[in-house]
Amino acid sequence: MSPATPQTPEVLRIVQRCEALFEDLHFNAVKDWKDGAPGRKAIGYMPVYVPRELIHAAGMLSVGILGGGDQLEVIQGDAYYQSYICRIPRSTIELGLTGRLDCLDGMLFPSICDVIRNLSGMWQVMFKDKYVRYIDVPQNYEDSIGGRFYTEEMEVLRHDLGELRGKPITDDELNASIAVFNENRKAVRDLYAYRAARPWQAPTSEVYLILRAGMVLPVEEHTQLIRDYLAATDAVPRPRRDNARIVINGSFCEQPPLNLIKSIEMSGCYIVDDDFMLVTRWLLDDVPTDGKPLEELSKAFLHRSASTAAKYDAKREDKGQYLLRQVKNGAAEGVVFAAPSFCDPALLERPMLQDVLAKHKVPYTAFKYAENTGQMAPIREQSGTFADSIKLWSAA
Repeated sequence: MSPATPQTPEVLRIVQRCEALFEDLHFNAVKDWKDGAPGRKAIGYMPVYVPRELIHAAGMLSVGILGGGDQLEVIQGDAYYQSYICRIPRSTIELGLTGRLDCLDGMLFPSICDVIRNLSGMWQVMFKDKYVRYIDVPQNYEDSIGGRFYTEEMEVLRHDLGELRGKPITDDELNASIAVFNENRKAVRDLYAYRAARPWQAPTSEVYLILRAGMVLPVEEHTQLIRDYLAATDAVPRPRRDNARIVINGSFCEQPPLNLIKSIEMSGCYIVDDDFMLVTRWLLDDVPTDGKPLEELSKAFLHRSASTAAKYDAKREDKGQYLLRQVKNGAAEGVVFAAPSFCDPALLERPMLQDVLAKHKVPYTAFKYAENTGQMAPIREQSGTFADSIKLWSAA
């Protein structure tokens, strides 16, 4: 962590644990969990959005797979994709072919883009002994059409996971799991609200690691981890600086290197909202636990979920309103568009979002990165110049 953000021993302990989980590309935490009881299974997923409640209801561990970051040399994975494809599918293949994902009993590939759709098919060919499924989502947002489609898609997944564990998943089990994830989503909302209100107390380089820990820990343990962090970081005041408050947009799939986040913060920016690991915040409020669980999950997806470039939006006139709400709710002074190179959904949507920000006189800047980006000086200089210009504009 940056020396500019001193930590208490308890905060340091929590953050160091999360950083160790973040750096472990052999998924030892998942292996330890599986070794804790006979017959346990783990299901991997690309963490934009999948209905993790179904995995939990089956008694399995959901494991977020975010590529290899800047720690993995991609050799075999480069043979499977063209050079003009983003890096995360290549490094994910590298993780699989080098045995790092052998602890997983299956993989789910959510509907993000054509590259991930193709990756799901390739995974079926490469790992014939694993359960693999492409998680399709509706593009029609009427309950009777898209809602029915998505409910039926989840019903297939529910059946498959029941077969994998050896007995069907009941509605009671699903509602109980929904309640557990409601608590986790509430904890994440509290974490984001705390950071927006006091970003000097909860630097995003720490918040990001706390979120990443939830990709490999049982959800109940992750919820407690968030609560522990909030209590620990709130116990001792940290220095407050006159930084520019910004929202980061475009990082919903391939995640930025941790050093990129640190560089933006060191340049004079407080990150008050972002779209990192949207699976933790895709559903915006609690899902009812007293109805038909798959129908309730479907309604939440259709009507109460985050607006992102990975989600089809037929109401083009509403494009950018979700981002504007992020700016308003976080009292942000500008937006940083940070998208992975060759990310078609993010880069195609960016001009529309920029137009909306320009109409509302919200400053923005933009750059691209890869998960293994090593040279941070240009990014730090660009974000620092952006922060300075915001302060000049606000002063004027």
